[in-house]
Amino acid sequence: MGARARQRLVVVSNRLPFVFKRGKGGRWRIERGSGGLVSALLPVLRNRGGSWIGWPGAAETGPDLERAVTAAGAEAGFALKPVTLDARAVHEFYQGFSNEIIWPLFHGLASLCNFEPSYWSTYKEVNRKFAQVVMEDSAASDFIWVHDYHLMGVAAELRGLGCRAKAGFFLHIPFPPPDVFFILPWRLTLLHSLLQYDLLGFQTMRDRRNFIQCLRELVTDVTVQGKGQVVTVATDHRTVRVGGFPISIDYNAFMRQAATDDVARRAQELHRLLPRRKLVLGVDRLDYTKGIPHRLQAFRAALERYPDLRERMSLIQVVVPSREDIPQYHQLKTRIDQLVGQINSSYVRPGGWVPVWYVYDSLSRNDLLAYYRAADIALITPLRDGMNLVAKEYCACSIEEECVLILSEFAGAAAQLQNGALLVNPHDIEGVADTLHRAFTMSDEERRARMRRMRRSIRESDIFWWVDSFLRAAIAKDLSAFPQPESHVIEAVPDYVPI
Repeated sequence: MGARARQRLVVVSNRLPFVFKRGKGGRWRIERGSGGLVSALLPVLRNRGGSWIGWPGAAETGPDLERAVTAAGAEAGFALKPVTLDARAVHEFYQGFSNEIIWPLFHGLASLCNFEPSYWSTYKEVNRKFAQVVMEDSAASDFIWVHDYHLMGVAAELRGLGCRAKAGFFLHIPFPPPDVFFILPWRLTLLHSLLQYDLLGFQTMRDRRNFIQCLRELVTDVTVQGKGQVVTVATDHRTVRVGGFPISIDYNAFMRQAATDDVARRAQELHRLLPRRKLVLGVDRLDYTKGIPHRLQAFRAALERYPDLRERMSLIQVVVPSREDIPQYHQLKTRIDQLVGQINSSYVRPGGWVPVWYVYDSLSRNDLLAYYRAADIALITPLRDGMNLVAKEYCACSIEEECVLILSEFAGAAAQLQNGALLVNPHDIEGVADTLHRAFTMSDEERRARMRRMRRSIRESDIFWWVDSFLRAAIAKDLSAFPQPESHVIEAVPDYVPI
């Protein structure tokens, strides 16, 4: 452990872990970023020493922004290093290549891609800019941990600059199978860029398998050695470790906050507003990968097929605003609004029963946890998802263990939670409707047994386990001695294939 503690960690992500916005009087307002990744990595950086490199979120530069970034880093206990991007780079790199090409393609929606050649040029340019900042702020003894699809080319740029430090990469979204990945015009260059990392981490074994299959079909002389969570992949020029590391949440933090009096009071208020019925919850960012229209259609089908659900079940659908200025997202919101209106107009009853309780807004953390506590059933049905942490957060907050999780088999979390969740194909509208009825009629004993299994699994492999397992895989001299995950994870993840 002593050697690990002396090795600095350099974290690289598209955004810094703090949000910088202009406040009143033109001063920078600093807010800590949300999410489990920030919570997990901040103490690691404080303990090991190191820095976090990323874009500060503003398409402007200046001494006052640099001072704000430095001050935020001093308060956090480690250095923050900004990568400055102008408006053109933000548009073509982030909105363009990252979110008009990689995001839809890696989620299996190639028809939504915009393969604009200039996006690829800017993507390489920005990855090079990130690499230059990393070079200025790292030494050969450091470990560089790069995150997500925005920065797949950073290691290749680092090697071109003469960097000898070990570098790892974790992909937070799915990795597609060959027949989808091959649609990408720059597929071979991107694969070779990924091979410049020393450790590649994917959310599930299925994603890891897809990556290795793409290598075998595009790169000559690929050999794979080892079994279990991490394997070694060798090509003509590189040897890389490749593993499946299912990301998780700060289980104890969610559980403790869900148990507070304030959250319990808000959950009770929801039940008073929507009395004498089971509450079904969907929580999603506005995005076409989340399957929200499919979910609404399935809920409507459940009411049509099972009259006993009417006036005894309501769906609370929370949609967090996102990218409304993009036409596809605006059209998606319009479709959701129309479906909610159609369902409610068809089934609303005098006396207060409203089938769909629609919330289009960002929620405070306490409000979100109150929805988790109040919901009898969570309906989480993305068309494709790298992991989906909402499913894990819901389980952590279900402290009475009397709730049911209905989960898309195409969410990465399905591999770990399949022994407790009711898995569904979100495209099967009638199948999801039938599963809703099954959840509604499930016995208390089965509910508790299923939820208990999922909560135990999430508790034993939380976000801190995830960070530790990735870093151990990066530094272990012998993978045969690398500690494997708890048995419930290793059994569930490798063999799960949707039916």
